[in-house]
Amino acid sequence: MPKKIIKRMMPDHQTIKENKYLKIFGNLLHNANLWHLNRHSVAKAFAVGLFFAFIPVPFQMVLAAGLAIIVHANLPLSIALVWITNPLTMPFIFYACYLVGTWILAVPEQDFAFQASWQWVLDSLSTIGPAFLVGCGVLAVIFSILGYFVIQAMWRYQTIKAWKSRPHR
Repeated sequence: MPKKIIKRMMPDHQTIKENKYLKIFGNLLHNANLWHLNRHSVAKAFAVGLFFAFIPVPFQMVLAAGLAIIVHANLPLSIALVWITNPLTMPFIFYACYLVGTWILAVPEQDFAFQASWQWVLDSLSTIGPAFLVGCGVLAVIFSILGYFVIQAMWRYQTIKAWKSRPHR
């Protein structure tokens, strides 16, 4: 995996350290290992970020940061990957989660119209909620495992390719 490309896309260390939501981690953010770019830290970051991208909870970035600190994943990358589910992609991703959940639970799909209200969320927990939550959990695990192994393989491939392209002495 090209290290330079990832470095260019990553946010600044100081910006993350000064984020008001991440200040709860205090001195843990000063661990230099959380900022290194190597095959293992980047693969773990993909696993953490992709996992929390599929979990429908508020403060996904804080949860991803906490797990990244625990497993020594690259912190900025873990946080950035959570934004795969942004306001533009969230409806499509979460609808796919719902469909996967209905398939796993073998329940029929239900027609529903989204409403931006707390009451709608509470009412839908008993109707579409179980299928949606199961789908989110399953896809979170699948994509985090897949992301981890794909990054490991890509990084190894790029390293082998770079070594083979070196001039022989």
